Amino acid sequence: MIDMSRDDEKNAELNQPSLWSGINAYRSDPLIVDLTAGLNRSLREEYDALGRYVTSPEAQDLARMANESPPKLRTHGPRGERIDQVEFHPAWHALMRRSMATGLHSSLWEAVPEARGSSHRARAARFYLTSQLECGHLCPLTMTSASIAAIMASPRVQKEWAPKILSRKYDSSSKPALQKTAVTIGMGMTEKQAGTDVRAIRSSAERVGEGVFRLSGHKWFMSAPMSDAFVMLAQTRDGMGCFLVPRLLEDGSANGLRFQRLKDKVGNRSNASSEVEFNDAFGYLLGEPGDGIRTILDMVTLTRLDCALASAGIMRASLSEAVHNCRGRTAFGKNLIDQPLMTRVLADMALDVAAATSLAYRLAEAFDKAATSPADAAYARVMTPVIKYWNCKIAPALIYEAMECLGGNGYIEERPIARHYREAPVNAIWEGSGNVMALDVLRVLSRGRDLFDMVIAGFERDLGPSGKKTVEVLRAAMALAERDEGAARLLIEQLALAAGAAELARLGAGKIVDAFVETRLAGGWRSTYGMLDARFDASYIVDLLYPAAS
Repeated sequence: MIDMSRDDEKNAELNQPSLWSGINAYRSDPLIVDLTAGLNRSLREEYDALGRYVTSPEAQDLARMANESPPKLRTHGPRGERIDQVEFHPAWHALMRRSMATGLHSSLWEAVPEARGSSHRARAARFYLTSQLECGHLCPLTMTSASIAAIMASPRVQKEWAPKILSRKYDSSSKPALQKTAVTIGMGMTEKQAGTDVRAIRSSAERVGEGVFRLSGHKWFMSAPMSDAFVMLAQTRDGMGCFLVPRLLEDGSANGLRFQRLKDKVGNRSNASSEVEFNDAFGYLLGEPGDGIRTILDMVTLTRLDCALASAGIMRASLSEAVHNCRGRTAFGKNLIDQPLMTRVLADMALDVAAATSLAYRLAEAFDKAATSPADAAYARVMTPVIKYWNCKIAPALIYEAMECLGGNGYIEERPIARHYREAPVNAIWEGSGNVMALDVLRVLSRGRDLFDMVIAGFERDLGPSGKKTVEVLRAAMALAERDEGAARLLIEQLALAAGAAELARLGAGKIVDAFVETRLAGGWRSTYGMLDARFDASYIVDLLYPAAS
């Protein structure tokens, strides 16, 4: 038998707590346990197992190795032939294999009895927990899952491709898609001259048959280049079209795609993102030739939910590590967790993580119910850009603050928090930057004011006594943004804070929602964390949301 007391003595001697490892990420998170309480028991048991896995030393090693050994592009083979292959570390394949086995790429579209009526929520919890381990490999899984929304616009393509997309048997071989046990799908929209302005895309597509086109052009960013096919936008004679472009043809030869380089990214390093040029690449039209943007937006909407979930997950993991460190390290005669300034910093951050987690899960719930509930349909349309904006925007600053709680130990690559910090900005940039999200909110405001009214009425109801004043502020922000497009960020931020408070109130968060409302909706100017005053029991907030491991 191992004498664990010796480890405790050693930690005390070094004044260095044990690593945040082997602590169940699901069971140690009262909020996600509460949010998933109404789901099927088998799902909750799956989350319990996943929570143990994501913090295990073995899984953490896979995440570390996948990021320390980023993918490599081999454009040519030993004979000088063009091969356009990207090589990944075995740890990447191990992460992909396990996550595909759990259905992160497929469960939304499967007829799973345990998740009937709650498929988005069931997957959201799974995605949130997995993001606390490693986010790079989630990129191709997000796109693969969301691709079905675009592919459904072409029943013929859906019939042929969906079975391979929904297979849970990971297959990394470089073979024609329909010869594989499973396929993954990437996405290519961004071009050098266009960036976010997809209407300025210059890639072209010429019809060569019924629903079949040849595409030529380039993509400045195309993530997961070893995917088996890519959803792309290109100009047709009838307007912007959306296409599914296989990487390989049926005989195994290249489909005209030539990878120029892999991007050397700040974070998300385990995942390959490429620059690609293509000439006469065959692609299948999805939807109508002029409806490409509308078709791909169905896919983009789903990926934005994943961005919000991943941001909440890595914030949770980073703050968990910070709280754990502060409980096990002493300074100036006390544990750090008992130093008033530190306690308030941690509690202040905990409020934002709780709101971000609740909002992402609430959005998943709205997706589940949108088909039958007008209120949830309105919430999904109005709040998708808002929640994507806010969750992703606050993540870098929050994770930096959590890093500072660890001191110098937080600023070394051996800690998972360093990977989370480098990962954090990407979710705000991909799938629509902050300004794009703000403009999307204005678009809804101009075309669907009734949707706003429905959502805001829900905020007022859930917030109780503080609801009326909050709605007055929101309506003033709406009026300002209608007159001045440059004020759109004021509106989207106010919507996010009101929604976060309303959701915490709806969940019955008691003192948590009181502190959030007073410091976010009624508080003064603030630029850093730690601005709680003595009215709020900071220790209670931390202990409730981040209970000490037993």
